[in-house]
Amino acid sequence: MRIQHFLIICFLFATTLSAQAFDRTFPVNVKRGEMTPTTSQAILVDGKPRTLTAGARIWNQDNAIEMLAALPGNKMVVNYTEIDGDEIDRIWILTASEAKQKLPKPVASPFPLFPPFPPLPAPVSTFK
Repeated sequence: MRIQHFLIICFLFATTLSAQAFDRTFPVNVKRGEMTPTTSQAILVDGKPRTLTAGARIWNQDNAIEMLAALPGNKMVVNYTEIDGDEIDRIWILTASEAKQKLPKPVASPFPLFPPFPPLPAPVSTFK
């Protein structure tokens, strides 16, 4: 009976240690900056005002989702991704050790002979 209790305690101890030691992975198109929360859908990234998408997600240092209104108003080092180069859709608040690491280099296209398609022009309305 004592051996079973000992094995159960060892198993629980091992699983809690592995759950606490995790590395967050970030997408290859991630950017880094200093974020300061301002209003409900606006933030400052590197001193420039930026907007968040309607479904923007913010992860704190423990990888839990945070609400923008609950964040303190001081500067934080973050990784973020953009949609169409203007709105931010995902933000990760970095720990001190994550902030010291360099960003991954963007991966080259696997098809160098086929460049990405240019954006389509805006539709023109002929209705009068």
